[in-house]
Amino acid sequence: MELCSILHFLQNKTILLTGATGFLAKVLIEKILRVQPEVKKLYLLLRAADSVSALHRFNTEVMGKELFKVVKEKYGANLNSLIQEKVTLLAGDITRHNLGLESSTLEELFGQVDILINLAASTDFDERYDVALGINTIGPANVFNFSKKCSKLRVFLHVSTAYVCGEKEGVVLETPFKLGDTLNGTSGLNIDMEKALVEEKLEELRTTKASEKHITSAMRDLGIQRARKYGWPNTYSFTKAMGEMLLGHLKDDKTPLALVIIRPTIITSTFKEPFPGWLEGVRNIDSFIVGYGKGKMTCFPGCPQSIVDLIPADMVVNAMIVAMAAHADEPIEMIYHVGSSIPNPVSYRCLQNYGHRFFTERPWINKDGKAVVVRKGIELGTVAKVKRYMELHYLIPLKILSIVNIASCQYFRGTYVDLARKVKFLMRLVELFSPYVFFKGVFDDTNTERLRRWATGENENENEMLNFDPKSINWDDYFMYTHIAGVVKYAFTR
Repeated sequence: MELCSILHFLQNKTILLTGATGFLAKVLIEKILRVQPEVKKLYLLLRAADSVSALHRFNTEVMGKELFKVVKEKYGANLNSLIQEKVTLLAGDITRHNLGLESSTLEELFGQVDILINLAASTDFDERYDVALGINTIGPANVFNFSKKCSKLRVFLHVSTAYVCGEKEGVVLETPFKLGDTLNGTSGLNIDMEKALVEEKLEELRTTKASEKHITSAMRDLGIQRARKYGWPNTYSFTKAMGEMLLGHLKDDKTPLALVIIRPTIITSTFKEPFPGWLEGVRNIDSFIVGYGKGKMTCFPGCPQSIVDLIPADMVVNAMIVAMAAHADEPIEMIYHVGSSIPNPVSYRCLQNYGHRFFTERPWINKDGKAVVVRKGIELGTVAKVKRYMELHYLIPLKILSIVNIASCQYFRGTYVDLARKVKFLMRLVELFSPYVFFKGVFDDTNTERLRRWATGENENENEMLNFDPKSINWDDYFMYTHIAGVVKYAFTR
């Protein structure tokens, strides 16, 4: 298919997008406004109390970002009128029936929406179980049930994560989950029972008048417990997997609707569009970049030979657009891994080397005006080595210092506080990211490669506009001059 035809697919289409203030959603919104202003309507669902709150969130959390500077330059004074004509904000909630929308709005949407994209998600690895279950599991089912009522709908696209596979080794295939599947063979996974368990636990906590802090802690612990019971490493990947299960269950033979599930790997800053290096907040491996660049990390927990599967945000968005055009009106379920581990792998050790080179050449200046000196980090290639290192270099010295009367000695007090902060920071990183930095799998992208070939035309400019081929990435160039610089610009704080 010619790429101009793919862009033409969006022309005069009405799109409903959930999770509109999320990182990936912003990149998609910017892309559509920039390359296809003739889209008929963009309905953006935001979690907000009312339309005024929704507008405030849109102006500050979406259009207020530097990401939109190219769009603003392109349209100038006409941008406001374009947005007023094309964008409609909806204050809603995917955890509620009919997305929490009023009946008058529902009638409008049911008769107009051509494309529905579910990007709403909680991406915290250790989110409260009730919150993650509502957004990542029940939410997609609510959105899909909503889509069945849209008489003109041509494609439903859901963004999941490649790490629904948990800590699987070897080649991970682009295959769907069936209702009740588990990763460790443990039987008995029932999503209705998980919902009931959450409600029962919340009722128990409220009956005992537990504080909100205690409830949050208990619900986080419950999520980790339930995830590990069935073979997932954290609440995020577990609830996202269950969300896929429900979508596959709802997509039966009686539903003549295209269901496309995009499974990105670790999403990084933009590769080229609208400009290189844009990101938002500290995401995934960026925690290691921040910790190392600021001098908080002197070791690297993770297998140096492990392949870290990375993909820039704009490539994920390009794959989404192409997949929607490819499968409109096809009554199928299709899964795409959007990543790099097979076509263009990069190792964890390479990432460490990029960090060392970057911060040696361009050291971070701390709040005291001094340059942070970085050294080659110590590689800790197994979980056992990580624990031993933490014990010898942090936990034992911390215990010794705690015995000393630190209140009477300024030197000991400062050393104790510094060690305590490092321990907390490193323990948090190890807890959250060990399933990824010790990951021993690679993601098959047979479906995605077929999609790339389907979308490749003769016009190089058009190919570049919708490029999602990881083989086009020079990792050395990308990390040294784009990604780490983006992390420093957008995620470092004094």
